[in-house]
Amino acid sequence: MKRHPLFIMLGCLVVVLLLSLSLGQQPINLLQIDELQLKILLELRLPRVVVALLMGAALGVAGAILQGVFRNPLADPYVLGTSSGAALAAAFGLLASQGSATWLVPSLALVGALMTSGVVVALGRDAWGVRAERLLLSGVGIGFFLSAILMLVMSLAQADGVKRALLWMAGDLAGADWSLVPAAAVLMLLGFVLGLSRRRGLNALALGDEVAFGLGLEPGRERMLLVLAAALLTAAAVALGGIVGFVGLMVPHGVRVLVGADARRVLPLAAVGGGMLLCLADTLGRSLLPPMELPAGVVTALIGAPWFLIMLRRGMR
Repeated sequence: MKRHPLFIMLGCLVVVLLLSLSLGQQPINLLQIDELQLKILLELRLPRVVVALLMGAALGVAGAILQGVFRNPLADPYVLGTSSGAALAAAFGLLASQGSATWLVPSLALVGALMTSGVVVALGRDAWGVRAERLLLSGVGIGFFLSAILMLVMSLAQADGVKRALLWMAGDLAGADWSLVPAAAVLMLLGFVLGLSRRRGLNALALGDEVAFGLGLEPGRERMLLVLAAALLTAAAVALGGIVGFVGLMVPHGVRVLVGADARRVLPLAAVGGGMLLCLADTLGRSLLPPMELPAGVVTALIGAPWFLIMLRRGMR
């Protein structure tokens, strides 16, 4: 009897979660836990595992949506600059509130993600609609510009908040904060439900606007709603742990190899795969070079940058 890919991936996710809770600078045997290890588990590791799971799921689904909407296998929140826009807006809230206003950072991240998505789509459009090449170049250019502004803001900020903000920008999950989880989870749930509810439109847009028109859909409206869903998911991820790149690029490709291109299957599996990948990246980052820790965003970039170049070369061919 053939096993469903969802159950296989859920089984792999459980293994990764157990490894994430067990491994680190001080390995923990989950079957024999003393009082100190229980405190480490509940106060340090569990928050970052939950944050990594939510962030990875949000980025995986956002990447799957953007790749379908723009018919571009290189599209993801990081490459298109959406993450940079969300991070720039959220940085102001992070520095201004010092983490005390739990809804401020996610709200600003959403505003930044929406504004950046709108600018990138506008710059990537010509008389024949949104062009994949223009969109990619616009996203990269806007992302670099916003990253430069973000670095300027960091350099002008007070010293006590700079280190935290810099680590947050690198996708470091060591400072995972439970207080941000409820607000980010709401944004993530709204984005996921909206994306899943427009799965028919996503499938149609992936085949072209003509197909969408033929199915009685309005491509402009479907694209706008799906970009909103991706912005909600990206804002949730950025608010939780900063900028983590390439999760939304790699995970949808792997999922499509397993189940095909139908959004009904791709979106849920992209959530599972994204959470699993980021949990694994965070575990590797804090286990490979103790006592030093590598931010999860650095680990995913080391894996994702070569992947991006390979995909780009294939696309050029």
